[in-house]
Amino acid sequence: MKTSGHSEIELRPNESIDRFMDGRIRLVQSRAGYRFSIDAILLSEFVTIKKGDVVADLGTGCGIIPLVLLLKRPVSHAIALEVQGELADQAVRNAALNDYSNKMSVILGDLRYPPLSASSVDVVVCNPPYRKKDSGRINPDQQRAIARHEILVSLDDILDTSRHLLRARGRFAMIYPAERLVDLMVRMTGKGLEPKKVRIIYPNLESEAKLALVEACPGGRRGVKILPPLLDQGRYSF
Repeated sequence: MKTSGHSEIELRPNESIDRFMDGRIRLVQSRAGYRFSIDAILLSEFVTIKKGDVVADLGTGCGIIPLVLLLKRPVSHAIALEVQGELADQAVRNAALNDYSNKMSVILGDLRYPPLSASSVDVVVCNPPYRKKDSGRINPDQQRAIARHEILVSLDDILDTSRHLLRARGRFAMIYPAERLVDLMVRMTGKGLEPKKVRIIYPNLESEAKLALVEACPGGRRGVKILPPLLDQGRYSF
């Protein structure tokens, strides 16, 4: 390993430290393996956060969503759950690199069996694998394959765990392919998560929608707010 400018942060040979949010976030990432996408940033901007909220991120990867929420939103504490050891280790180092070790807990574990108590968090966020296990080409890189295909978890697993973890009047937010939006919302309501807010993402004004941001509440009343569309990467460009 080599040491970065922060003496306590060590880098593996295949890792780099990148800067985002005008340098306010420094991030250890794999050079060739899994790297976060703009989807995580858009989700962190979309989710409703109230002062003092405890947030759980399911499948946190390198920890980008908790880091953005801690930087920009009034989060009390962030819990980052990740099943892949190398990514969980990156998330731990990223919490330290950004001075959030006291406000960000990284847990190595399977989101299907979360080592967290029922009704223990105010908000759950998830940037999940988008593709069904038996669809398309599986990436030969394990990190990328697990991030893109439902190899280790299914949509139902994510919804079940989110419902289990959320307190009354909590919020669950995720980003998902627009073509699977109906399936997502039907499954949400079937799990007791009522969709309350939706924003559709378009590549441009001439193309069909690619992604959708959805926020739901456990046991919420019927009625959903459709926000203005988001084009391309919104106001972000990396």
